[in-house]
Amino acid sequence: QVQLVESGGGLVQAGGSLRLSCTASGPTASLYGMAWFRQAPGKEREFVAAITRSGGSTQYTDSVKGRATISRDNAKATVYLQMNSLKPEETAVYYCAASYSHDLATRYRANYQYWGQGTQVTVSS
Repeated sequence: QVQLVESGGGLVQAGGSLRLSCTASGPTASLYGMAWFRQAPGKEREFVAAITRSGGSTQYTDSVKGRATISRDNAKATVYLQMNSLKPEETAVYYCAASYSHDLATRYRANYQYWGQGTQVTVSS
């Protein structure tokens, strides 16, 4: 059974930084692409960033380019999202996603079979 557990969310002032973590348990040797998505109240879940297993390929949504860095430590089965210069409109629940079928850094939700429960990020103005 695959489980993803996110951590690192919280309350931060606009312009501040957070580092989110997501640790997978279960058959992590077959873990391929991983990603972060977020969902604000009343809005659809949206893509933030993704990374391949080797870390050699990443993708970001345009609004976070230059402010966010996705990385992973396969030995710890953990993916990270460093977010800087946070904005109030980025207040959302941030979800980790994992693929056991495709090693892609993709924004497409259908690529990911497993999802975490989410961690709340609140950015105050």
